[in-house]
Amino acid sequence: MVVSVGFAQGQEAKKPPTIEKIYLHTDRAKYFAGEDLWYKAYDVLAYNNVLTDNSNILYVELIAPDSRIIARNKTNIEMGLGYGDFQLSDSLGVKPGMYQIRAYTNWDRNFGEDFVFTKDIEIMDAFELHFKPESLANRPAGSAAANNSSKKAVPEKAVAQKGFSVEFFPEGGSLLENVASIVGFKAVDSQGNPVTVKGELFDSDNELVTGFLSPHDGMGKLQLMPIAGKSYYAKIKTFDGSEIRVELPKALKQGYLLNFRAIKGRNIVTINTNEATLVQNPNSEVTLICKFRGLSYLETTQTLAATSLSFELPKEKIPEGISQLTLYDKDFKPQSERLIYVEKDNDLEVQLTADKENYRSSEKTTLQLSSKSKTGEARSASFSLSVTDMNGVVENKDYNSNICSYFLLESDIRGKINNPAYYFDTTNLKRLDYLDNLLLTQGWRDFMWKTIPGFGENLSYKAEKGFTISGRVKQLLGEKAKANSSMTLALMNKKHFNIFDAVTDENGRFRFENMMFSGKTNMFLNTRNEKGKFRGEIVLDTIEMLPMLVSFKKEPMRWPDASRMLAENVFKKFSSFGIVQDNILDEVQIVSKKKNQPSSLLGMPDFSYTVDENSPVANTIYDLIQFAIPGVIATENSVRFMRYEDSPLFILDGFPVYNATDIEVVQLINIERIEAIKNASILYGQEGANGVIAIYTKPGSKNTAEKELFHSIKKEIEGYYMARVFYMPNPEKPNPELDEKAAARNTIYWNPYVHPDKTGNASVTFDNIAIDTKVKVNLEGITAGGIPVVKKLYYTITK
Repeated sequence: MVVSVGFAQGQEAKKPPTIEKIYLHTDRAKYFAGEDLWYKAYDVLAYNNVLTDNSNILYVELIAPDSRIIARNKTNIEMGLGYGDFQLSDSLGVKPGMYQIRAYTNWDRNFGEDFVFTKDIEIMDAFELHFKPESLANRPAGSAAANNSSKKAVPEKAVAQKGFSVEFFPEGGSLLENVASIVGFKAVDSQGNPVTVKGELFDSDNELVTGFLSPHDGMGKLQLMPIAGKSYYAKIKTFDGSEIRVELPKALKQGYLLNFRAIKGRNIVTINTNEATLVQNPNSEVTLICKFRGLSYLETTQTLAATSLSFELPKEKIPEGISQLTLYDKDFKPQSERLIYVEKDNDLEVQLTADKENYRSSEKTTLQLSSKSKTGEARSASFSLSVTDMNGVVENKDYNSNICSYFLLESDIRGKINNPAYYFDTTNLKRLDYLDNLLLTQGWRDFMWKTIPGFGENLSYKAEKGFTISGRVKQLLGEKAKANSSMTLALMNKKHFNIFDAVTDENGRFRFENMMFSGKTNMFLNTRNEKGKFRGEIVLDTIEMLPMLVSFKKEPMRWPDASRMLAENVFKKFSSFGIVQDNILDEVQIVSKKKNQPSSLLGMPDFSYTVDENSPVANTIYDLIQFAIPGVIATENSVRFMRYEDSPLFILDGFPVYNATDIEVVQLINIERIEAIKNASILYGQEGANGVIAIYTKPGSKNTAEKELFHSIKKEIEGYYMARVFYMPNPEKPNPELDEKAAARNTIYWNPYVHPDKTGNASVTFDNIAIDTKVKVNLEGITAGGIPVVKKLYYTITK
């Protein structure tokens, strides 16, 4: 009998916890030393997968096989989206091996590693493989073992014998005497890889109970009704003849169990018990709580008068993805737990098409994208697009992790999932049955929902909207706080100059929040007392926190046959284009500078004067400036442009200077160059309203800017990573050196921002490479409503 249940009142009013999940779409998963790795970042709310603007700084790190962070980007996230890249160059110490790319926000650090995105990246060397094949082929075998940890009860595990082991997982967590139960099982080899097995189940009288077989990835299920007083064991074989014996967990004498079945589109939950339990607890109340990523969407209490009670979970009320069903007894003690996966028929149709199936070498390809509802209405979304040369490697099915498998499955399950995208390939008619086997065996992650009462209060790490520069001001000789001190912060790089003001509080604290700047930036910070005098000592807080601890473990690397084939084909391609190892995919931008010539911080100055042996002898620095810069008049203690009444803004070796003494004490013999802009208010705001004069000293010079001033801090800091633009040859503006290498590129096209227009359509056009090959097009993204999308297509290039 199926009864109906009412949804708990007030659940919709409960505020979901603000927890972020990150996903990175990379252009590929396998790279060669010297190439570029491109990524698009998606930051969503964990409970509904909708893009969030909770954080604006994403830390993206590249981790070497020896667990060192060899590169770190601070990626700017706007409305949940961002992008960046890594150069896999010798300067990073990149060598062949398995690397990891990981990403997290400062807010994520409150919840540990469960909310840190990680992805394994394979980096190879085609030349090493070709000339020294034994260096790869003879490396010791090994791979990251699957982590089968689970919060469900795992009563028995066979000790690995003859290369494989098996675990059994009763549905709901336990077996119960005289109650029919489903038991999941999972078989893996010594490296954690799935093993296909078959077996037979026997009782303690050695009577055969049932046979079983693993239909997918070493996982499967069997049905068992434990008889009181009996125990059970299994004899399990692999198809190569290896055999082990595994004892099943003992059945409980009393208790309650959950059972879930999807029958003809209906989601049926059954609460089971036995007569022994009913005798001890007649008409007992049990409570079922259904949660989705920590948020309860159903709470129902039922009176159990029989050994079985079933009811339906309305599909329209259940969120898409993994839900946790927990059954509590009358004392609210958890008795049974079950994970279920519910797939929704979303009102979305995304189509990706190419204008042709076959192209000539270097011919243009146009891809059309459509994101609409089933009735043709536009659906807003953000996509990233990768087009790659398959280099002769046959790919029957690509079941690697993608944005669908990650947001809907992987991020909610502990341990490594083999071929996670398999469960989202709609051509696999058994995929949902096999996904249920995965949930039965791999266990529930449950994150930290149960351990964070009063979520959102007193968390250690704050969501970052920008960079924070903070600290305190105290007496120079003592710890007494200096309140009401005026703080001036100047940030300047090659493109921008900004000045900010603040006042210290009663504890001497100051704080500049949500600062936005990119690349290497000069920071100048000083403090004045209430009389305008430079007084006190600035104690600066840490601007950038240390990275999270690295848990990426070095494993012996065994290069699979597909990787060796890929590397050999890439070597042949590079050789045919005359590309040698030391110049593979050089950096696109090559800038040559004169030795010891400091770069201009003013962009295009109105005047620039280089001091040399022909420069006149001046008595003061102001006399030298007056000679070097036309239209400047020297005053008693400064200079000014004739068009202005007040002194200009001085910049000494990249740092703003507000104290005339700091300019006057600069040794004339140490000055290398002087630059000026007469009208600088556009670049420097009010500070540059009277013009800007920049003074550059020779390397190694000793001047005021280098001496220790307790009331001032001058240092170079790093802002947002300035992402590069993917290089594409332009026939109208040829670059012979770069175009020749780009003709053999492995990533043919990369676009992190493909956005449908108001009609729901978008198109991209690019030139193909000049090689006979098969090409893979991979589109990933997410809609404004939080629906992850993956689309793939293939085409060929022939000469």
